[in-house]
Amino acid sequence: LACMAFTLALTSSIGMAQKVDLVNNTKDKKVDVLVDGQPFTSYFYPGKDVLKKAVLYPVRTAEGTLITRGWPFDPRGSERVDHPHHVGVWLNYEDVNGNDYWNNSDAVDHSKRPYGTIVHTGIREITSGNQEGILVVEANWIDKDGKETLREVTTYKFLAKGKTRMIDRTTTLIAMNGDVAMPDVKDGMFAIRVTRELEMPSEKPEIFTDASGIATKVPKLNNEGITGKYRNSNGVEGEAVWGKRAIWCNLTGKIKNENVSVAIIDHPNNVGYPAYWHARGYGLFAVNPLGQKQLSEGKETLNFKINHGTATTFRYRMVVASEHLADATLNTLSQEFAKTK
Repeated sequence: LACMAFTLALTSSIGMAQKVDLVNNTKDKKVDVLVDGQPFTSYFYPGKDVLKKAVLYPVRTAEGTLITRGWPFDPRGSERVDHPHHVGVWLNYEDVNGNDYWNNSDAVDHSKRPYGTIVHTGIREITSGNQEGILVVEANWIDKDGKETLREVTTYKFLAKGKTRMIDRTTTLIAMNGDVAMPDVKDGMFAIRVTRELEMPSEKPEIFTDASGIATKVPKLNNEGITGKYRNSNGVEGEAVWGKRAIWCNLTGKIKNENVSVAIIDHPNNVGYPAYWHARGYGLFAVNPLGQKQLSEGKETLNFKINHGTATTFRYRMVVASEHLADATLNTLSQEFAKTK
């Protein structure tokens, strides 16, 4: 039924069903996702000495255009080099029992605050198929002392039809050693760091400061070819989508001669639905269901907790299209996604 609804929704991208192949590349610690033999993305788990979490990296459109920032693994000349923890597509959170899983990288001073690491522990399933491929993976959220705080089981569904690719991520987190507090903070939760062309034009230099007072400078850059623009399900556009609730948010732009959309869709079974959006003009595009006080400027507060031995599940859909998707198409895709479990 999901595949049927997906087919009907993409009326602007009519074409033959495409083969989605998942190839397990244990040597390079990744699972490659191919559509009709062409690379779409890879589930990349290089290990904690390289990256403090597994990610989808890189991500391409149906025409093969990269939409993720290359740095630090594949730097491109015009890119920003801020926030080294922003790699590909990921899911984590800034405060889990006092450990910061969001900002962890070898570039930060680990003596200033406790950092957590998400360690890939195994692959449960790899299934290829027509129009859809499935990958199920496991990971442990490890605190600064090496104790397992959360156990993660994530299912990725990779879907392809015509000009559109989709990634449905379903992540279940289980509290393994006592209750797990995930208090209200800004940096979370499901996110992508996009290529320079999909950023919004940089009007002025910026300084972004995290909860520990660590500042990152984001300079004004040359805006030639920079065409990114956000729009959410309520019609809010540009930088104003930050700190607003919405069912979906869509980032459109143009890379060379290709119109591109990158959209994230929330699921009604998620805590905090519809979530607040932590979407920045410099290329961070994130949805954060738990940081309500931070993102609502104090109007609401949510201090989320997972009780020992219990689980919670987060579901998100990412849509990557070689066209500018209309609101109506995203509304249809959202309605279809809402029916998935």
